Amino acid sequence: MDPASPGVIRRLIEEHQFKIKKSLGQNFLTDGNIINKIVDTVELTPGEVVVEIGPGLGALTRRLASKARRVIAVEIDRSVFPILAETLAGLDNVVLVQADALKTDFDRLVQDNAGGPAGKFKVAANLPYYITTPLIMHLLEGRFAIDKAVVMVQEEVARRLTAAPGTREYGALTVAANFYAEVKTAFKVPRTVFIPRPEVDSAVVSLTVRNAPAVPVLDEADYFALVRAAFQQRRKTLLNALSSAQSCVSREKWLNILRQAGINPARRGETLSMQEFARLADAYSRTR
Repeated sequence: MDPASPGVIRRLIEEHQFKIKKSLGQNFLTDGNIINKIVDTVELTPGEVVVEIGPGLGALTRRLASKARRVIAVEIDRSVFPILAETLAGLDNVVLVQADALKTDFDRLVQDNAGGPAGKFKVAANLPYYITTPLIMHLLEGRFAIDKAVVMVQEEVARRLTAAPGTREYGALTVAANFYAEVKTAFKVPRTVFIPRPEVDSAVVSLTVRNAPAVPVLDEADYFALVRAAFQQRRKTLLNALSSAQSCVSREKWLNILRQAGINPARRGETLSMQEFARLADAYSRTR
């Protein structure tokens, strides 16, 4: 049985009277070549553990199971379990867990389900739009033992994750994700290879988690607070944006902090590199 075949997908949905939930972003891949490309991007070895977030009908799960020692599939929708019981039958290295990925301690999940020592593990996910950003940040900010995450996202989100300073797509998500990981777009996925067909195209993005942050900072909380402040009011100059967002710090003090960091107060936040945000954050931290 091939759960990536359009005919098999339709049969499974009909036989199990499964109701596709748009609220959960359920769109099922129908192209085996794309599934193979996702598996290749994950770069699994036979001894590794991979966590799959949102196994759908099990098409990617089966391919992952052929490469990994253990696949831990996290699914929030209990109603899809009977289909997965059929499509994953006979795969003794797959564990299916009902859980909300946004609330999951992935280190504990792997520890409880790896079936032996795990150490670093990998993640594969087809992310619905409504949880894309919070889930990516949960995976990275949680400082879990993730070696690499390969996620399918809307193409627009992929552009935001990999954007360069000064571009329209560059924002707080870009800076935050690249702080923790080396982010690359692996390939694009057209909307035509899903059932049901989504309204936009997608892309597969790889996030290789860094051993240390991309830029060292004195205080990460200060760093991310200033990043958020700079992008909350993109059209304002840095001086105006920071003065508005951090009203407890005087405009004159912000001017001095920006000068200490060697940053023109008239610049906009969207033009700053991660290194410049780090200098700004450190200058701010030293004044506290």
